[in-house]
Amino acid sequence: MPIRLYVGNLPKDNLERQTLEELFADGGEIVSIKVIKERKTGKCRGFAFVTVPDDEKADAFIEKYNGQSFMENELKIEKALPRAKGKENAEEGNTQSKPAPTKSKKGAGKKRSNRSTSSSGSSGNEGFQPDPRWADKLAEIKEMLAAANN
Repeated sequence: MPIRLYVGNLPKDNLERQTLEELFADGGEIVSIKVIKERKTGKCRGFAFVTVPDDEKADAFIEKYNGQSFMENELKIEKALPRAKGKENAEEGNTQSKPAPTKSKKGAGKKRSNRSTSSSGSSGNEGFQPDPRWADKLAEIKEMLAAANN
């Protein structure tokens, strides 16, 4: 069964898969190499995944290359954690390879759901509580709308 290895501490330059293939050429049989890159810039994010055919070759690969100097960086190689399908498990599984998402990403989903609730146009949403930071302004706007409708 193929084993996926995490290769970390790579330089954040324009690192290509061929460069890693050349580095790992004498490391035995390699099934695949995947360099993880930024979508916008195309630069390496600092890690890659190497897949080897079996567990024995994975252990030999780790022993040979872990801590080896590559482009002035010491490589960190270990067995990759399995991918998780749920959000909670995905965050736990990625703690070694990349930082946790920022609050702004998590909050973005909440803002969208609040917008869709408030944009329904009905004023009979008793269960909806406005953000306390804007409650005063919201009350003023409601009064102005009520006055304009009369």
